[in-house]
Amino acid sequence: MHLYNGHFWGMHLIWWIIWIILIAWIFFIPVDIPYQKTKKDSPLDILKKRFAKGEISKEEFEESKKILNSEKQ
Repeated sequence: MHLYNGHFWGMHLIWWIIWIILIAWIFFIPVDIPYQKTKKDSPLDILKKRFAKGEISKEEFEESKKILNSEKQ
């Protein structure tokens, strides 16, 4: 009675392949998973959000927008 006579080598190989794929999938998953990383907003985007929330007035928005546009040029 031989326990290792080569009959189950095919299944053993399949399990190794499954484990390798599983480990590779864990380490190489895409880094752009939603809500994992936050996108860095531009200063103008932040200004628009603050204006939309009502944190700043229209005059403050326009003045800040002019300052930001002049810095870009």
